[in-house]
Amino acid sequence: MQGRKDYAEKRITCFQLSSRVPKHNFYRRLKETLDLTFLYEHTKECYGSTSNPSIDPVVFFKFMLIGCLENISSDRKLVEHCSMRLDMLYFLGYNLDEPLPWHSTLSRTRQLYPEALFELLFDKVFSLCVANNMTVRRCGSWSAGCH
Repeated sequence: MQGRKDYAEKRITCFQLSSRVPKHNFYRRLKETLDLTFLYEHTKECYGSTSNPSIDPVVFFKFMLIGCLENISSDRKLVEHCSMRLDMLYFLGYNLDEPLPWHSTLSRTRQLYPEALFELLFDKVFSLCVANNMTVRRCGSWSAGCH
């Protein structure tokens, strides 16, 4: 069953994540710029109608984009890296007290999509960044960290 991550920001002892990420921050601007809702329609056939909900496809592709932009090829290191960065948590739609998906969830989700579909969708996500003049850092091939 295709999961869908709904983000509802929480206040934790007067702490609001969005207030801690500067307006000029790259990942904040990326969150405000990218509309990735098209991913739901393009990935729905990859999911069954029973079992537990999966990771939200938008969140999954945001993880893949971060991995590419930050040149992180290990899912384990990617989750660890994101858990330490307020701007990335905000971009992904997670609160401080919310656990990120297991690294194996990212790996299994990547395997869920046919390779051609994954590449097509990731290229579309990356193209949206370029089209919106979001300056990107170094992004190599899949083996070098760009999923």
